[in-house]
Amino acid sequence: MDTEERLAVFLDYENLALGAREHLGGMQFDFQPIADALAVRGRIVTRRAYADWSYFDEDRRMLTRHQVELIEMPQRMGASRKNAADIKMVVDAIEMAFERDYVTTFVMCTGDSDFSPLVNKLRELDKRVIGIGVENSTSRLLPSACDEFIFYDRLEGVDVPDESERKPSRKGSSRRSTSSGAASTSGTTSSRSSRAKAAAATLTTAQAATAETVAEDQATADDAAAAPSSGPRSRRKKAAPAPEPEQQTASSAPEHDEDDDAPAGEPATMEVKVAQTLAGLQASSSGSVTASQLKRTLVRKEPTFSESDYGFRTFTEFLRYLADRDVVVLSDGPSTGDPAVELPEQPDGDRAFDLLRTVIADEGGSTQLSGLKNHLRKRRPDFSEKALGYRGFLQFCKGAEAAGAVNLAWDDDADDYLVTLGSEG
Repeated sequence: MDTEERLAVFLDYENLALGAREHLGGMQFDFQPIADALAVRGRIVTRRAYADWSYFDEDRRMLTRHQVELIEMPQRMGASRKNAADIKMVVDAIEMAFERDYVTTFVMCTGDSDFSPLVNKLRELDKRVIGIGVENSTSRLLPSACDEFIFYDRLEGVDVPDESERKPSRKGSSRRSTSSGAASTSGTTSSRSSRAKAAAATLTTAQAATAETVAEDQATADDAAAAPSSGPRSRRKKAAPAPEPEQQTASSAPEHDEDDDAPAGEPATMEVKVAQTLAGLQASSSGSVTASQLKRTLVRKEPTFSESDYGFRTFTEFLRYLADRDVVVLSDGPSTGDPAVELPEQPDGDRAFDLLRTVIADEGGSTQLSGLKNHLRKRRPDFSEKALGYRGFLQFCKGAEAAGAVNLAWDDDADDYLVTLGSEG
């Protein structure tokens, strides 16, 4: 514990939320991918988000569920408070840097270059700084000031809709019109007052056009968060993948690009969680990943995690079971009883396309895009299209189509893509 990084997370929420809505196809910002990415980098000791929350009422519940402290900075009191949230965020960060020596890393979630002086000062104080922002709304000046910068839309679990080629549905059209109605207010160096007005305009329009969609999405997220993580099951039955879920409704496909880690309402299997966590640790650390390090990170992501819930006496025994199923590879670690863990050799693009063809063949030669990624992860828990260089699962399927592995066709009746076997093979 003493050698772990301790992270303080600060969110310029207007910048992130408006950036996602304007530049990521009108999607709603979600903190979960950020929490997962930071869990492999260290222990988060505080997380705060700054905004006038009257403009982001639907987002409160999502952030509260992730234990984010909401700092209220009203913007409706006049132009004198246009940068109040920025100033408060800077003051709190500097105060924490001086008063809490145990905080080693500051995570500044914003794309606004106005925070560059703060980043520079924190680094002068011997603090590591990680920046996180939406790619198309991040100033080019900010990433170079940070020790590390992560683009939100490249994180695992962020589903960027492919608006250019997807046929518009009724809900999709309303989201795009809402996004375009927000005007040019994403997080760069524009004044806080103009951004607040744009946020108000965005939400006013969205409340009329997408209230039902937002409610459905939020209810889905709540169900997934509330799903029990343990239960009285037998040892092997508990560790095995969950039964194959029913296909999602077709209306969900245009909204999420079907790049979710698990289908709506169903938690990801533990094999997938272990594989994703291990992939993140391998990418962020220079040395080997030990079993104890992997378990600490899993507990950060899911504090209720215990290998005994899966019918195993020790975590090492659980890893041996996963190794028998080719989910992980074990080798001698730095100390006895703490083996090194790594993922099997990753498939290249061609082998990934072969895996896709195999899954579609098992589905009878054709299947909807909805839920297809989950079927792939039943076969290979560590599958990630982002590791292969694709921004989303739909883009991966289009790459497979270009290679002749599959065919994609829009199904108006299902309001989703139909994926069939291609001519290759």
